[in-house]
Order: sequence, then C-alpha cells, then structure tokens
Amino acid sequence: MKKFWLIIGMTLLMLVGCNEQETLPSEKEDSSEIGNSETAFPLTLTDAVGQEITLEEVPKTIISMIPSNTEILFALGLDEEIVGVNDYESYPEEALEKEKIGGMEYNIEKIISLNPDIVFAHESVVGMADAGLQQLRDSGVKVYVVQDAKDFNLTYTSIEQIGRATGKNEEAQAIIKDMKAKVDEIQEKVSKVETKKTVFVETSDVPEIYTPGNNTFMQEILTMVNAENIMADQEGWFQVSPEEIVSRNPDVMLITYDYVDGIVEKVKQRDGFDTVTAIKNNAVVQVDEDTTSRQGPRLVEGLEEVAKAIYPEAFSE
Repeated sequence: MKKFWLIIGMTLLMLVGCNEQETLPSEKEDSSEIGNSETAFPLTLTDAVGQEITLEEVPKTIISMIPSNTEILFALGLDEEIVGVNDYESYPEEALEKEKIGGMEYNIEKIISLNPDIVFAHESVVGMADAGLQQLRDSGVKVYVVQDAKDFNLTYTSIEQIGRATGKNEEAQAIIKDMKAKVDEIQEKVSKVETKKTVFVETSDVPEIYTPGNNTFMQEILTMVNAENIMADQEGWFQVSPEEIVSRNPDVMLITYDYVDGIVEKVKQRDGFDTVTAIKNNAVVQVDEDTTSRQGPRLVEGLEEVAKAIYPEAFSE
C-alpha cells in the first residue's frame, strides 16, 4: 500500500513539474521584506494559485491538508489551533491525535463541519483537489494554497507565508534563522571534502526503480552537500533500469523508502551490482524519506543525514 501511494505521489510531482505556473506575487516577495514587516490584521494574502483571501483576525481554528504544512504549523506552536489534518500524518506525534480530513481524497463535508478559520492546502494537489477547494471557498471557508517549494529558499518563503497568515511571523523568522545556521554548518563541513563523490538516489524498488534527476529537491540537496547526482543529465523524476545504475557506477547509493524490509541488503545482492563502487565500499545507505522531501523545518535534518551518508568522514569529529 505504501508503495502505491509513493508512486502516486511521484506522479503528482511529475505532473506539477510539467505544468509550471507563471510566478505569482506571493512567490516574488523578498524574504527580507517579509521578515521585517509586522503582521497586522485584517490581513490580505494572495496564494500560490492567485486566490486572494482576507483574514479579519488571527485564525483560531486551522486545518492542514498535507503533511508538510502540518509540520510547519506545529513548529510555529499552533497545536491548539489545529483542528484537522491529513490521514497520512507521521510527525509530530501530536498530529496523529487530530481529526482526519482525508488522504489523497478529501472529506469536504468533514472539513466544513470543523468550522476552520483557514485551510492550508498545497499547490501539488491542486489539480486533483481543485473542485473540492472551490467547494470550500463557495462555503465561505478561507483556503490558502501554499506553493510547491522547489528548493530551500522557497521553503523558507512558505514558512514565512504560513507564519504571517497565522500571526506567527516572529516564530517563523526564528525557525528560518535556525535552519539557515544549520545549513551553513553542514556546508562548512562538506566544503573540506577533497574528492567529490557520485551518488545515485533510489526512491522505489525493482521492478520500477525511480530516481530524481535535475530540477528536483534532491538534486538541490546533493548540490548543497558537495556531491554529484549521477542522473543529473535527466529532468525530474523518472524510471531507470538496474543496468543503467551499474553502468553509471555511483560511489554512494541512497535509498529513500522503507516499505521493503532489509532493502539495503537486497540492493547489494542484485544481479551485477557487485561491480558497483557503492556496493564494494559498503556505501548503500537508507535515509529518511520524510525529512529529505517534506518542505518544512525538518529539511535541514534531511540535508545533514544525506551529507553524513555520503561523507561520514566529514562528521567524524
């Protein structure tokens, strides 16, 4: 079942990537300007799909339609205000105790019954959930679609925007400051690496192995930690054959899924993989799928995990 949702999720990512929208006003805002402005209500905001909403006061009841939004909201200290979340929440533990409003399909009636002051949707699910989002708007519910951040800077912007909408601008700035400081610390360590390693990232198992290429979040992460994605000559997320992996011979293999028990050992035992440098050097590492992909505060944890997996020697002190 988890593999099914993983494939659906990757399909959504590819669809979004193939339908890039024109940059909207909310994406153009300079982060320094947002950080220096005071949040005052009433507050008018324009979301990632160009919809304008006006909040008369700080929201007292909030619904999150996707886990990345949920993580940001909890990090902002909005536990008591959150009244509904996605069915597939996994972090923090408190999120599991909240009312569930659906997973890939949303229970619009349930959302309306919870009487939210604001619903945080996400650009990545707009195509599939557009009718439901419009039904919410027609019912008088304030819907704010958070942008589908493609990199760290846009993730910072998403945190800022959610912070402004919830009256937590100061808390948002503190989160971003801490994230940037951690990123600097990680990058300072990997900058000392003398020989850059090549990496293959595997996001699903055989027979349908998928991997991220150029213009993906993982590509940015690998670039940030001074590593080379061996699939960077391809765009977006795509399927790759075992033979191609062997041919490209990565120094390190990162596994980002956990739905297969003992996957690291199974990868090592694939036919022909005994010639791959990553296998010879025991450099096949499983990393956390959520922290390396969710557009929220824990991205820095994912960045550090990837950096340590590729260059453990840089973090040995």
